Amino acid sequence: MTEIRKNYIRPLDIKHGQVEMAHGAGGRAMAQLIDELFANYLGNEFLAQGDDGALLPGIGEGRLVIATDAHVVSPLFFPGGDIGSLSVHGTLNDVAVMGATPLWLSAAFILEEGFKLADLALIVQSMANAAKAAGVPVVTGDTKVVERGKGDGVFIMTTGVGVVAPGMELSGRGARPGDAILLSGTLGDHGMAIMAVRESLGFESPIVSDSAALHGLIAAMRASGAELHVLRDPTRGGLATTLNEIAQQSGVGMMLQEKALPVNPAVAAACEFLGLDPLYVANEGKLVAICAENDAEIILAAMRAHPLGTQAAIIGRVHADPHHFVQMTTGFGGKRIVDWLSGEQLPRIC
Repeated sequence: MTEIRKNYIRPLDIKHGQVEMAHGAGGRAMAQLIDELFANYLGNEFLAQGDDGALLPGIGEGRLVIATDAHVVSPLFFPGGDIGSLSVHGTLNDVAVMGATPLWLSAAFILEEGFKLADLALIVQSMANAAKAAGVPVVTGDTKVVERGKGDGVFIMTTGVGVVAPGMELSGRGARPGDAILLSGTLGDHGMAIMAVRESLGFESPIVSDSAALHGLIAAMRASGAELHVLRDPTRGGLATTLNEIAQQSGVGMMLQEKALPVNPAVAAACEFLGLDPLYVANEGKLVAICAENDAEIILAAMRAHPLGTQAAIIGRVHADPHHFVQMTTGFGGKRIVDWLSGEQLPRIC
Protein backbone atom coordinates (compact mmCIF):
# COMPACT_ATOMS: atom_id res chain seq x y z
CA MET A 1 0.00 0.00 0.00
CA THR A 2 2.83 2.41 0.73
CA GLU A 3 3.97 2.24 -2.89
CA ILE A 4 0.63 3.63 -4.02
CA ARG A 5 0.97 6.80 -1.96
CA LYS A 6 3.62 8.35 -4.22
CA ASN A 7 1.00 8.64 -6.99
CA TYR A 8 -1.21 10.99 -4.98
CA ILE A 9 -1.14 14.73 -5.59
CA ARG A 10 -1.45 15.57 -1.90
CA PRO A 11 -2.06 13.65 1.35
CA LEU A 12 -5.47 13.43 2.97
CA ASP A 13 -6.49 16.47 5.00
CA ILE A 14 -7.58 14.53 8.07
CA LYS A 15 -8.30 17.66 10.11
CA HIS A 16 -10.49 19.54 7.63
CA GLY A 17 -11.35 17.04 4.87
CA GLN A 18 -14.66 15.22 4.38
CA VAL A 19 -15.69 11.86 2.99
CA GLU A 20 -16.52 12.11 -0.71
CA MET A 21 -18.31 9.72 -3.05
CA ALA A 22 -14.98 9.02 -4.75
CA HIS A 23 -13.74 7.43 -1.52
CA GLY A 24 -16.07 4.50 -2.18
CA ALA A 25 -15.56 4.15 -5.94
CA GLY A 26 -12.70 1.67 -5.92
CA GLY A 27 -10.20 4.02 -7.58
CA ARG A 28 -7.25 6.16 -6.56
CA ALA A 29 -9.15 8.13 -3.90
CA MET A 30 -10.36 4.96 -2.22
CA ALA A 31 -6.87 3.46 -2.25
CA GLN A 32 -5.56 6.64 -0.63
CA LEU A 33 -8.23 6.55 2.08
CA ILE A 34 -7.38 2.93 2.87
CA ASP A 35 -3.64 3.60 2.87
CA GLU A 36 -3.50 6.84 4.81
CA LEU A 37 -6.36 6.36 7.27
CA PHE A 38 -7.56 2.78 7.77
CA ALA A 39 -4.20 1.05 7.33
CA ASN A 40 -2.47 3.79 9.33
CA TYR A 41 -4.56 2.98 12.41
CA LEU A 42 -5.61 -0.64 11.85
CA GLY A 43 -2.53 -1.90 9.99
CA ASN A 44 -1.21 -5.39 10.69
CA GLU A 45 0.52 -8.14 8.74
CA PHE A 46 -2.75 -9.55 7.39
CA LEU A 47 -4.27 -6.23 6.33
CA ALA A 48 -0.97 -5.37 4.64
CA GLN A 49 -1.42 -8.27 2.20
CA GLY A 50 -3.49 -5.82 0.15
CA ASP A 51 -5.81 -8.38 -1.48
CA ASP A 52 -9.60 -8.66 -1.54
CA GLY A 53 -9.44 -10.85 1.57
CA ALA A 54 -6.94 -11.93 4.20
CA LEU A 55 -4.93 -15.16 4.18
CA LEU A 56 -4.85 -16.29 7.82
CA PRO A 57 -2.77 -18.87 9.73
CA GLY A 58 -3.37 -22.52 8.98
CA ILE A 59 -5.95 -24.81 10.50
CA GLY A 60 -5.06 -28.44 9.88
CA GLU A 61 -3.60 -28.80 6.39
CA GLY A 62 -5.10 -25.63 4.96
CA ARG A 63 -5.18 -21.90 5.65
CA LEU A 64 -8.23 -19.77 6.25
CA VAL A 65 -9.30 -16.94 3.96
CA ILE A 66 -11.78 -14.32 5.15
CA ALA A 67 -13.33 -11.50 3.10
CA THR A 68 -16.03 -8.97 3.93
CA ASP A 69 -18.10 -6.62 1.81
CA ALA A 70 -20.87 -4.04 2.21
CA HIS A 71 -23.62 -3.75 -0.41
CA VAL A 72 -25.47 -0.49 -1.00
CA VAL A 73 -26.58 -0.91 -4.63
CA SER A 74 -29.33 1.35 -5.95
CA PRO A 75 -31.80 0.29 -7.26
CA LEU A 76 -32.22 -2.79 -5.06
CA PHE A 77 -33.62 -4.82 -7.98
CA PHE A 78 -32.03 -4.74 -11.44
CA PRO A 79 -31.94 -6.91 -14.59
CA GLY A 80 -29.98 -10.04 -13.72
CA GLY A 81 -30.17 -9.78 -9.95
CA ASP A 82 -30.80 -7.80 -6.79
CA ILE A 83 -28.98 -6.78 -3.63
CA GLY A 84 -29.59 -10.22 -2.10
CA SER A 85 -27.92 -12.36 -4.76
CA LEU A 86 -25.28 -9.68 -5.29
CA SER A 87 -24.27 -9.78 -1.63
CA VAL A 88 -23.66 -13.52 -1.89
CA HIS A 89 -21.82 -13.45 -5.22
CA GLY A 90 -19.58 -10.51 -4.39
CA THR A 91 -18.25 -11.94 -1.15
CA LEU A 92 -17.87 -15.51 -2.43
CA ASN A 93 -15.82 -14.19 -5.34
CA ASP A 94 -13.48 -12.27 -3.05
CA VAL A 95 -12.75 -15.52 -1.22
CA ALA A 96 -12.45 -17.62 -4.37
CA VAL A 97 -9.98 -15.38 -6.23
CA MET A 98 -7.51 -15.93 -3.39
CA GLY A 99 -7.44 -19.61 -4.32
CA ALA A 100 -9.76 -20.71 -1.52
CA THR A 101 -12.88 -22.86 -1.49
CA PRO A 102 -15.70 -20.77 0.05
CA LEU A 103 -17.32 -22.59 2.99
CA TRP A 104 -19.56 -20.24 4.99
CA LEU A 105 -21.18 -16.82 4.88
CA SER A 106 -22.45 -14.37 7.48
CA ALA A 107 -24.95 -11.64 6.67
CA ALA A 108 -25.92 -8.43 8.47
CA PHE A 109 -28.91 -6.33 7.42
CA ILE A 110 -29.46 -2.63 8.11
CA LEU A 111 -33.15 -1.98 7.42
CA GLU A 112 -34.97 1.35 7.21
CA GLU A 113 -38.22 1.78 9.09
CA GLY A 114 -41.08 1.56 6.60
CA PHE A 115 -39.34 -0.76 4.13
CA LYS A 116 -41.86 -3.16 2.61
CA LEU A 117 -41.71 -6.67 4.04
CA ALA A 118 -42.69 -8.08 0.64
CA ASP A 119 -39.55 -6.56 -0.91
CA LEU A 120 -37.41 -7.76 2.00
CA ALA A 121 -38.78 -11.27 1.50
CA LEU A 122 -37.85 -11.19 -2.18
CA ILE A 123 -34.32 -10.08 -1.29
CA VAL A 124 -33.84 -12.75 1.38
CA GLN A 125 -35.24 -15.45 -0.91
CA SER A 126 -32.84 -14.35 -3.66
CA MET A 127 -29.95 -14.48 -1.21
CA ALA A 128 -31.01 -17.97 -0.10
CA ASN A 129 -31.25 -19.19 -3.70
CA ALA A 130 -27.82 -17.78 -4.56
CA ALA A 131 -26.22 -19.34 -1.48
CA LYS A 132 -27.87 -22.72 -2.18
CA ALA A 133 -26.78 -22.68 -5.82
CA ALA A 134 -23.22 -21.89 -4.76
CA GLY A 135 -23.24 -24.56 -2.05
CA VAL A 136 -22.20 -22.04 0.61
CA PRO A 137 -24.69 -21.51 3.47
CA VAL A 138 -25.35 -18.35 5.48
CA VAL A 139 -24.55 -19.58 9.00
CA THR A 140 -24.88 -16.44 11.15
CA GLY A 141 -26.10 -12.87 10.89
CA ASP A 142 -27.53 -9.75 12.48
CA THR A 143 -30.34 -7.26 11.83
CA LYS A 144 -30.60 -3.60 12.78
CA VAL A 145 -33.34 -1.07 11.97
CA VAL A 146 -32.80 2.70 11.60
CA GLU A 147 -35.44 5.42 11.66
CA ARG A 148 -37.42 6.33 8.56
CA GLY A 149 -35.33 8.64 6.38
CA LYS A 150 -32.04 7.56 8.01
CA GLY A 151 -31.29 4.75 5.54
CA ASP A 152 -32.19 3.75 1.99
CA GLY A 153 -34.35 0.68 2.32
CA VAL A 154 -31.76 -1.98 3.03
CA PHE A 155 -27.98 -2.32 3.19
CA ILE A 156 -26.36 -5.77 3.48
CA MET A 157 -22.94 -6.69 4.85
CA THR A 158 -21.62 -10.18 4.11
CA THR A 159 -18.50 -11.97 5.26
CA GLY A 160 -17.16 -15.12 3.65
CA VAL A 161 -14.83 -17.76 5.08
CA GLY A 162 -12.98 -20.34 3.03
CA VAL A 163 -9.99 -22.63 3.15
CA VAL A 164 -7.07 -22.82 0.73
CA ALA A 165 -4.88 -25.90 0.32
CA PRO A 166 -1.11 -25.60 0.84
CA GLY A 167 0.60 -24.12 -2.23
CA MET A 168 -2.69 -23.03 -3.82
CA GLU A 169 -2.73 -19.51 -2.37
CA LEU A 170 -3.15 -16.63 -4.82
CA SER A 171 -2.37 -12.93 -4.41
CA GLY A 172 -2.05 -9.76 -6.43
CA ARG A 173 1.68 -10.01 -5.78
CA GLY A 174 2.10 -12.99 -8.14
CA ALA A 175 2.30 -11.38 -11.62
CA ARG A 176 5.64 -11.79 -13.41
CA PRO A 177 7.14 -10.24 -16.55
CA GLY A 178 6.18 -12.37 -19.56
CA ASP A 179 2.86 -13.50 -18.08
CA ALA A 180 -0.36 -13.43 -20.07
CA ILE A 181 -3.46 -11.55 -18.90
CA LEU A 182 -6.85 -13.19 -19.47
CA LEU A 183 -10.39 -11.91 -18.96
CA SER A 184 -13.32 -14.31 -18.51
CA GLY A 185 -15.87 -12.31 -20.51
CA THR A 186 -17.42 -9.02 -21.52
CA LEU A 187 -16.72 -5.78 -19.65
CA GLY A 188 -19.13 -3.48 -17.86
CA ASP A 189 -22.33 -5.53 -17.92
CA HIS A 190 -23.20 -5.01 -14.25
CA GLY A 191 -22.47 -1.31 -14.03
CA MET A 192 -24.35 -0.48 -17.21
CA ALA A 193 -27.33 -2.65 -16.20
CA ILE A 194 -27.60 -0.51 -13.06
CA MET A 195 -27.24 2.73 -15.02
CA ALA A 196 -29.77 1.68 -17.66
CA VAL A 197 -32.40 1.25 -14.93
CA ARG A 198 -31.49 4.48 -13.16
CA GLU A 199 -31.55 6.57 -16.32
CA SER A 200 -34.52 4.70 -17.89
CA LEU A 201 -32.43 3.91 -20.95
CA GLY A 202 -34.02 1.60 -23.47
CA PHE A 203 -31.91 -0.51 -25.84
CA GLU A 204 -32.90 -3.06 -28.47
CA SER A 205 -30.83 -5.64 -26.54
CA PRO A 206 -31.47 -5.24 -22.79
CA ILE A 207 -28.35 -5.00 -20.62
CA VAL A 208 -28.31 -7.66 -17.90
CA SER A 209 -25.99 -7.76 -14.89
CA ASP A 210 -23.31 -10.45 -14.98
CA SER A 211 -23.61 -11.06 -11.20
CA ALA A 212 -22.50 -14.65 -10.56
CA ALA A 213 -20.47 -16.82 -8.20
CA LEU A 214 -17.11 -17.58 -9.83
CA HIS A 215 -15.72 -20.43 -7.71
CA GLY A 216 -16.99 -23.06 -10.15
CA LEU A 217 -15.19 -21.37 -13.04
CA ILE A 218 -12.03 -21.11 -10.94
CA ALA A 219 -12.26 -24.81 -10.07
CA ALA A 220 -12.46 -25.64 -13.79
CA MET A 221 -9.39 -23.50 -14.45
CA ARG A 222 -7.51 -25.25 -11.65
CA ALA A 223 -8.54 -28.66 -13.02
CA SER A 224 -6.75 -27.85 -16.30
CA GLY A 225 -3.44 -28.42 -14.51
CA ALA A 226 -2.08 -25.03 -15.56
CA GLU A 227 -0.54 -22.76 -12.93
CA LEU A 228 -2.31 -19.53 -12.02
CA HIS A 229 -0.30 -16.58 -10.72
CA VAL A 230 -3.09 -14.06 -9.98
CA LEU A 231 -6.88 -14.05 -9.92
CA ARG A 232 -9.01 -10.99 -9.24
CA ASP A 233 -12.62 -9.97 -9.92
CA PRO A 234 -12.75 -6.46 -11.44
CA THR A 235 -15.63 -4.88 -9.52
CA ARG A 236 -15.63 -1.19 -8.46
CA GLY A 237 -13.25 0.79 -10.63
CA GLY A 238 -13.49 -1.86 -13.35
CA LEU A 239 -10.72 -3.69 -15.17
CA ALA A 240 -8.46 -0.63 -15.34
CA THR A 241 -8.31 -0.08 -11.59
CA THR A 242 -7.96 -3.80 -10.86
CA LEU A 243 -4.94 -4.11 -13.16
CA ASN A 244 -3.34 -1.01 -11.66
CA GLU A 245 -3.71 -2.55 -8.20
CA ILE A 246 -2.05 -5.77 -9.37
CA ALA A 247 0.73 -3.89 -11.18
CA GLN A 248 1.53 -2.00 -7.97
CA GLN A 249 1.40 -5.12 -5.80
CA SER A 250 3.61 -7.14 -8.18
CA GLY A 251 5.94 -4.30 -9.18
CA VAL A 252 5.37 -4.81 -12.92
CA GLY A 253 3.89 -3.07 -15.95
CA MET A 254 1.17 -4.27 -18.29
CA MET A 255 0.24 -3.80 -21.94
CA LEU A 256 -3.35 -4.44 -23.04
CA GLN A 257 -4.67 -4.88 -26.56
CA GLU A 258 -7.83 -2.85 -27.15
CA LYS A 259 -8.98 -5.07 -30.03
CA ALA A 260 -8.89 -8.11 -27.71
CA LEU A 261 -11.20 -6.64 -25.04
CA PRO A 262 -14.67 -8.25 -25.17
CA VAL A 263 -17.50 -5.71 -24.77
CA ASN A 264 -21.21 -6.36 -25.30
CA PRO A 265 -22.41 -4.08 -28.16
CA ALA A 266 -25.29 -2.78 -26.01
CA VAL A 267 -22.84 -1.93 -23.22
CA ALA A 268 -20.53 -0.20 -25.67
CA ALA A 269 -23.45 1.86 -27.00
CA ALA A 270 -24.60 2.79 -23.49
CA CYS A 271 -21.09 3.79 -22.46
CA GLU A 272 -20.72 5.95 -25.56
CA PHE A 273 -24.10 7.59 -24.89
CA LEU A 274 -23.17 8.36 -21.27
CA GLY A 275 -19.55 9.26 -21.96
CA LEU A 276 -18.16 6.33 -19.96
CA ASP A 277 -15.24 3.99 -20.61
CA PRO A 278 -16.03 0.24 -20.24
CA LEU A 279 -12.55 -0.24 -18.75
CA TYR A 280 -13.73 1.57 -15.63
CA VAL A 281 -17.26 0.14 -15.32
CA ALA A 282 -17.93 -2.46 -12.60
CA ASN A 283 -18.35 -6.17 -13.19
CA GLU A 284 -19.78 -8.70 -10.73
CA GLY A 285 -19.35 -11.99 -12.58
CA LYS A 286 -16.01 -11.68 -14.38
CA LEU A 287 -12.44 -12.46 -13.38
CA VAL A 288 -8.96 -11.50 -14.47
CA ALA A 289 -6.42 -14.32 -14.59
CA ILE A 290 -2.66 -13.91 -14.94
CA CYS A 291 -0.52 -16.91 -15.78
CA ALA A 292 2.67 -17.96 -17.52
CA GLU A 293 2.59 -17.47 -21.29
CA ASN A 294 2.94 -21.22 -21.88
CA ASP A 295 -0.20 -21.93 -19.83
CA ALA A 296 -2.38 -19.22 -21.35
CA GLU A 297 -4.05 -21.30 -24.07
CA ILE A 298 -4.71 -24.16 -21.62
CA ILE A 299 -6.43 -21.84 -19.15
CA LEU A 300 -8.29 -20.04 -21.96
CA ALA A 301 -9.70 -23.36 -23.19
CA ALA A 302 -10.81 -24.28 -19.66
CA MET A 303 -12.51 -20.90 -19.25
CA ARG A 304 -14.33 -21.11 -22.58
CA ALA A 305 -15.60 -24.60 -21.72
CA HIS A 306 -17.38 -23.23 -18.64
CA PRO A 307 -20.73 -21.37 -18.91
CA LEU A 308 -19.26 -18.29 -17.21
CA GLY A 309 -16.24 -18.11 -19.51
CA THR A 310 -17.54 -18.64 -23.03
CA GLN A 311 -16.31 -15.20 -24.14
CA ALA A 312 -12.95 -15.38 -22.39
CA ALA A 313 -9.98 -13.79 -24.14
CA ILE A 314 -6.27 -13.16 -23.77
CA ILE A 315 -6.17 -9.37 -23.48
CA GLY A 316 -2.54 -8.47 -22.79
CA ARG A 317 0.88 -9.20 -21.33
CA VAL A 318 2.87 -8.38 -18.22
CA HIS A 319 6.29 -6.79 -18.64
CA ALA A 320 9.03 -5.24 -16.54
CA ASP A 321 8.39 -1.57 -15.77
CA PRO A 322 9.81 0.32 -12.77
CA HIS A 323 6.91 2.79 -13.01
CA HIS A 324 4.27 0.02 -12.86
CA PHE A 325 2.22 1.58 -15.65
CA VAL A 326 -0.76 -0.14 -17.24
CA GLN A 327 -0.89 0.79 -20.93
CA MET A 328 -2.98 -0.20 -23.93
CA THR A 329 -2.33 -0.52 -27.65
CA THR A 330 -5.36 1.14 -29.21
CA GLY A 331 -7.29 -0.02 -32.25
CA PHE A 332 -5.40 2.59 -34.29
CA GLY A 333 -2.01 1.23 -33.27
CA GLY A 334 -1.13 3.98 -30.79
CA LYS A 335 -0.57 3.59 -27.06
CA ARG A 336 -2.23 5.20 -24.06
CA ILE A 337 -1.93 5.00 -20.31
CA VAL A 338 -4.76 3.15 -18.56
CA ASP A 339 -4.69 4.90 -15.21
CA TRP A 340 -6.54 4.34 -11.95
CA LEU A 341 -10.15 5.43 -11.80
CA SER A 342 -10.16 9.04 -10.64
CA GLY A 343 -13.28 10.31 -8.92
CA GLU A 344 -16.68 8.62 -8.83
CA GLN A 345 -17.91 7.27 -12.16
CA LEU A 346 -20.89 5.14 -11.11
CA PRO A 347 -21.94 5.48 -7.44
CA ARG A 348 -23.66 2.66 -5.60
CA ILE A 349 -23.30 -0.09 -8.19
CA CYS A 350 -22.59 -2.84 -5.63
